[in-house]
Amino acid sequence: MADSSLSALPIDERFKPIQKLKEVWKNSIENPEEFWADQAKQLDWYKTWDNVLEWKDRHARWYIGGVLNASYNCLDRHVKTWRRNKVAYIWEGEPGDKRVITYASLYRDVNRFASVLKDLGVGKGTFVALYMPMIPELPIAMLACARLGAPFTQVYSGFSIGALAERASHTEAEVIVTADGVWRRGKVIDLKGIVNKAVTQCPKVRNIITVERTKHGVEMAEGRDIWYHEAMKAATERYVEPEPVEADHILYVLYTSGTTAKPKGPQVCTGGYLTYTCSTLKWAFDVKEEDVWWCFADIGWVTGHSYIVFAPLALGLTSVMYEGAPEYPDPGRTWRMIEEKGVTKFYTSPTLLRLLIKYGDEWPAKSNLDSLEILGTVGEPINPEVWRWYYKVIGKERCPISDTWWQTETGGFMISSAPGIELVPLKAGSATFPLPGIDPAVVDEHGVLLPEGEKGYLVIRKPWPGMLMTLYKDDERYQDYYWNRYPNAKEDLFYTGDYAVQDNEGYFWLLGRSDDVLKVAGHRLGTIELEDVLVSHPAVAEASVVGRKDEIKGEVPVCCVVLKVGIEPTPSLNEELRLHVRSVIGPIATPAAIHFVRNMPKTRSGKIMRRVIKSIVDGEALGDITTLEDPSAVEEVKRTVEAFRALYG
Repeated sequence: MADSSLSALPIDERFKPIQKLKEVWKNSIENPEEFWADQAKQLDWYKTWDNVLEWKDRHARWYIGGVLNASYNCLDRHVKTWRRNKVAYIWEGEPGDKRVITYASLYRDVNRFASVLKDLGVGKGTFVALYMPMIPELPIAMLACARLGAPFTQVYSGFSIGALAERASHTEAEVIVTADGVWRRGKVIDLKGIVNKAVTQCPKVRNIITVERTKHGVEMAEGRDIWYHEAMKAATERYVEPEPVEADHILYVLYTSGTTAKPKGPQVCTGGYLTYTCSTLKWAFDVKEEDVWWCFADIGWVTGHSYIVFAPLALGLTSVMYEGAPEYPDPGRTWRMIEEKGVTKFYTSPTLLRLLIKYGDEWPAKSNLDSLEILGTVGEPINPEVWRWYYKVIGKERCPISDTWWQTETGGFMISSAPGIELVPLKAGSATFPLPGIDPAVVDEHGVLLPEGEKGYLVIRKPWPGMLMTLYKDDERYQDYYWNRYPNAKEDLFYTGDYAVQDNEGYFWLLGRSDDVLKVAGHRLGTIELEDVLVSHPAVAEASVVGRKDEIKGEVPVCCVVLKVGIEPTPSLNEELRLHVRSVIGPIATPAAIHFVRNMPKTRSGKIMRRVIKSIVDGEALGDITTLEDPSAVEEVKRTVEAFRALYG
């Protein structure tokens, strides 16, 4: 029952599904080794484990003694069954080109590419760097690496020369796989040109393999550069034996964005990660054999690793994969694709939803969305107003919403509704309850547990199979950042960096990153709280709130607002929004300024770069903005802020 209010149900009926879910959760917490051993049975193992978990010095080793291969679990075991001819990916490029890829054809291409890599000297333990767009050759490359036992690092294709060079160099990658370019809103982004410059800083790189996607003409160095299509034709082997690897063998290292500091490189193991992502996808989305699953994200981020590649393929699902912008060539693209491909489970970000909301309800109304059964969100807390729009306009008030909270470091969903276990009543904007095996808490700055209703820092109290093993080549930072925040705490507490509150019925509400918490005259305000209020106004499509330094109050809220299409910014609307925030939260939250802008500074993955807005507001240097999709958005924010200063100081 998906409803934004629990009060609609009689109290006995209201708590029945919650109690059932909590019983499953309680068993997983009280008997973790038995519980996770049972979950691992969904995979195929060359050798089963001797011990489920070793927890030592804040490092978890899962399924000790177990041996498996991720590529085998995603492909080989399916092609031995009727799934051989089942569709693995329904792919669509931004220009409109389409490909349907079966498990058999994916298996064939992964084996061939594994042969290509093997002939280049790639084997167990050899790092490969991937700098690729959303094309089928990306999961092919990832699975080929996994087949050989070669760890990989996929670098988001919107990152800069320096970001690529830093990651490839740090892992000592010997091969880079890329594409000549990628389509984005009708334009070609030259990926190979970026790789050519980055590789000068990567002494270990011997070869660059390039997929011909945009055919715009790129520089290829003799002896170093290889065209993907030519290499695949010349592959010496049609079948490459999967390399049996230990359960704690590195599957990949996925670096955080590093926009404010040196990027962290969570190191992910094979057995625990694969077990965890499969289980969480089943719990949060109740996936079935006949589903068409669309995780509308980029494989450059952990969402794509876990829920476009490894979990869906290991479970034998059919997935939709899309290359380009969600509103190109018009705002109806996403909804048309859902209708055309018969998507049943749809998972995307609140950022994308807010982008599409501003164009009005008419665009989704043009498509038949009756195939949808469950909706989901990822990446940041969803504003209650956006949640209601998603539920009513897209889900027609019949599709529950799994609002998932998790991170790169966690490997998979941590807090989410779980219709695959039991569907509980939902609250608009709440991630609901922890999934089985996850033991979260809200604590103060000293690690002391806070009572329900009090805001604090979200921590995790027990290890889980999907968690990072450490930070690659930086265990000291792993200890300091994640585990040493609360030296006087009575137990080990994993620091998530997120601000949250648990209400009196046990529901978790995420309030944004702890770094984004504003301290206004001694009061703590989560930026998401203010953004939720602004977006709840009928004129507002999107909002971003940052803190501006203030001599008296310490910080004051400053807001950037994007209005819905057809609504014009006026002084009276500005004042109306200020009073709206004041009336909902209180005088302490009254914005010091509201700036109307047409676009937010965003990365190509759609994330608002709040640190850029804050730097502008505080008059500080912007730092690296090479990942921005539209640099003109920065200039617009600058002009707006400067005009405000000129008028009001």
